[in-house]
Amino acid sequence: MVVRFKSAVGSISRVVVVRLQPGTDIIEGIEKVCDDLGIDYAYVDVGTGTLAKATVMYFIPNPNVKIGASYSPPKEIVGPLSFLGGSGVVGKDEKGSRLTHIHGAVCDQWGHVHGGHLVKGGNPILVTSDVVIMELKGVKIVRKYDAEIDFSPLEPEQV
Repeated sequence: MVVRFKSAVGSISRVVVVRLQPGTDIIEGIEKVCDDLGIDYAYVDVGTGTLAKATVMYFIPNPNVKIGASYSPPKEIVGPLSFLGGSGVVGKDEKGSRLTHIHGAVCDQWGHVHGGHLVKGGNPILVTSDVVIMELKGVKIVRKYDAEIDFSPLEPEQV
């Protein structure tokens, strides 16, 4: 088996513990905290919480693209929902704009679990959400086009 990867080595400079409050979208809340504190790149752990609704996308088969799969259209899950946990990164796109990529899982009122890539603006807090933001130094996380897979993944870069 061949193992291929790209990496960059940095350090955690600050840890910010946040409680996102009712009505705040998870991604918009994380981005506001990062903007206010001057955080460009981070690892994010979204612990427990509750959502009024969730909007996610997940990978589905797509024979029309090189890798054979692509994100689904956004799917809205009606709340109230328990947020079971999620994680992701804060980085930038190729133009230098903020890009926050979070995946998470929620449980509906019937105990069914749903999950995927959280869609910005579609995941408002119902009661609370616990978030830990770990600022990264010495590395960048940048979404870049990769011709091999005809997709734009997040790439680690050494600073």
